[in-house]
Amino acid sequence: MSDLVAGPADVAAGLAVHGADAVDRSARAALVAHDVPARLAAQDPTLWGPGAEPAARTRLGWLDTHCRSWDLLPQLAELTAELGDLDHVVLAGDRATTLAAEVIAECLGRPLTVLDTADPGPVRAALADRPARTVLVLAGPDLDRTTDAHLRAYRQVWRDAGPEAARHVVVVTRPGSALETLADEWGAVVLPVDPEVAGHWAALTAFGLVPAALAGAPVTELLDEAAALAGALDRVRDNPGLALGAALGAAPGGGRATVALVPDGTGLDGLRHWAAALLATATGGRILPVAAESPDAPGATGPDVLTVSLGGALGPGAAPGPVADVAVNGPLGAQFLTWQYAAATAAAALRVDPFAAPAGVAGDDEPTPAGRSPSSVEGAIEVYAPAGAPADLAGALRWLTDGRGPEEHLAVTAWLDRRADAAVAGLRPVLARRTGWPVTFGWGPRRPAHTDGRARHLQITGAVTDDLPVPGRPYTFAELQAAQAADDRGALARRGRPVLRLHLTERATGVAQLLDTAGRTRT
Repeated sequence: MSDLVAGPADVAAGLAVHGADAVDRSARAALVAHDVPARLAAQDPTLWGPGAEPAARTRLGWLDTHCRSWDLLPQLAELTAELGDLDHVVLAGDRATTLAAEVIAECLGRPLTVLDTADPGPVRAALADRPARTVLVLAGPDLDRTTDAHLRAYRQVWRDAGPEAARHVVVVTRPGSALETLADEWGAVVLPVDPEVAGHWAALTAFGLVPAALAGAPVTELLDEAAALAGALDRVRDNPGLALGAALGAAPGGGRATVALVPDGTGLDGLRHWAAALLATATGGRILPVAAESPDAPGATGPDVLTVSLGGALGPGAAPGPVADVAVNGPLGAQFLTWQYAAATAAAALRVDPFAAPAGVAGDDEPTPAGRSPSSVEGAIEVYAPAGAPADLAGALRWLTDGRGPEEHLAVTAWLDRRADAAVAGLRPVLARRTGWPVTFGWGPRRPAHTDGRARHLQITGAVTDDLPVPGRPYTFAELQAAQAADDRGALARRGRPVLRLHLTERATGVAQLLDTAGRTRT
């Protein structure tokens, strides 16, 4: 890895990128030769080729959405004051619309409960926590089945407890959506999102700012930090976004398509999860981002890995030590804009459409019964091995990791409770150490789908002992979650990807058994 202390850094608005030029010293020059800094700063939709141009014409608002978001601040201040007695903020929505707000709250130390799952455990826990003092933020481009279920569950609790539901709900959505129509029908507050920004690009729009502000985060500072950085984005030097984007765009050509994102110990640890999701989306799978637990975690380093550390502001004159190939360090608002600019720049270098939707993602169909029997049962784990694979647990795991193709990786998705079942995340480093492969980990349905075409999939589901009905619907939360997991398996199978499902009949015991077996299984 490069000596970051000795090398030059690109610095602007308190954010520094160290080590980028050492990845490929010609990468920045190639981008400059194509006038990428000036064209991107000017929101030129032709940067990614003719196929991407139609979407890019309406998707580049993230470059200056921080300016338009200032218009939200008076309304947010008024709303926060009006709801000051509601001290439990719950955010419900899908991964793309909740992750940035979750990162803001986590990095700035503000309490925020995120419901992006149909698992009954976290839903039941949220419903039981101060319902009369809860404000539910529903965020999304439209009303999906899971968000509908969350809203119905909360309205039932409020109906039983007495509070007026409309006062307890804030909706963040696009104008004209079914979610907006529903909110209008019963008088809930609706805040529109920037129509020129979508998905993980929307961190500094109402999607990220409204829940964070209600949770007490200083969102004005985030916008100020982004605005301070924006003036550097058309430069050739001291442009952190260009430096980082050049390094990321050059990495696959240098044999390092895996980009490990690691915390550097100076705060903002959760930012790596949002950055990983953004990179997977923007580069269409050409870059495989791995959110690693630490710089020395299995899979965080290696000759075919570009290691990038992230963190908050360093002290005056300080620089990160040689723990990564590239280091990105600075305030959170500037980080968001830097990573977005870098992702768009890397996409230009890789000649991919950064705004394309992934193919073959799970749908939103109504739950239907599933009837397949397990291929074997070992302890607290039911093994659902595909045809031609060994039926036993160790054999099925070996099958999944045998015969790795070029640039393939292992993707682990746990359709469980990410708090009560948090220990299952330990599978990522265990499998990375045992296989030597790049291994990603995600919580269903939070997994980015853009890298599916190069993945072999391990899906983990779990038994539910205390299910929860969805009021007014003919299914429960557990049935909804099981249907989502089945949809995901089906989508992957239709694309010809290897999928192994393991079902934990008792979650805590099954997680311990799986970690032990994975650690001992020869691969």
